[in-house]
Amino acid sequence: MFTGLVEELGKIKAITHGAKSVRITVLASTVLSDVQLGDSIAVNGTCLTVVEFSTTWFTADVMPETVKSTVLATLKIGDTVNLERTLRVGDRFGGHIVSGHIDGVGTISAKELNDIAMIVTIKAGSEVMKYIVKKGSIAIDGISLTVVEYDQDWFTVSLIPHSAGRTTLGFKKIGDSVNLEGDVIGKYVEKLLGLQSNQPHNAKSKIEMSFLQQHGFTL
Repeated sequence: MFTGLVEELGKIKAITHGAKSVRITVLASTVLSDVQLGDSIAVNGTCLTVVEFSTTWFTADVMPETVKSTVLATLKIGDTVNLERTLRVGDRFGGHIVSGHIDGVGTISAKELNDIAMIVTIKAGSEVMKYIVKKGSIAIDGISLTVVEYDQDWFTVSLIPHSAGRTTLGFKKIGDSVNLEGDVIGKYVEKLLGLQSNQPHNAKSKIEMSFLQQHGFTL
């Protein structure tokens, strides 16, 4: 489990494409301070397993399912990526619960400054938008951010200068793709309430007064 607080920016040292898989090697320092074989590191929000490492780099395999649902396969040597180690018991929880399992890929459609804030607009499909709520949490390339506004197929987030300067989202351009992970709490609520996975985010809720009474939420 991660929190969406990026620890450092790494650089792609090598990338090898298989028939359907990818192996990447990432230059890093902070996340390698206590690394062990088999540890998990989030690379642009995607939970990957360390299969080789040294004092300056680590290697991870990207399986076909992850290749299909993320933008990791489009990375090139020299590209910068967000890195975060897994949360340890006793750590401060400054972001939100991030599993490292990507729900879909979005596209940056606009970036503008509002005083000190950078407002970024992301276009996304229904597989992500159904978990978007105003002031809710979203992980963009592994960065824990708060939704400002949203509509049918887009949402906006606001970056403070610190976040813009220490993560990839600060220098990514309009048209660039990003990995998106919705709030895991919303996924469990969806499952428990029996909602259809293809239901649009603004569809009428199935929760009615009779449901609340039946399950003891009201008298």
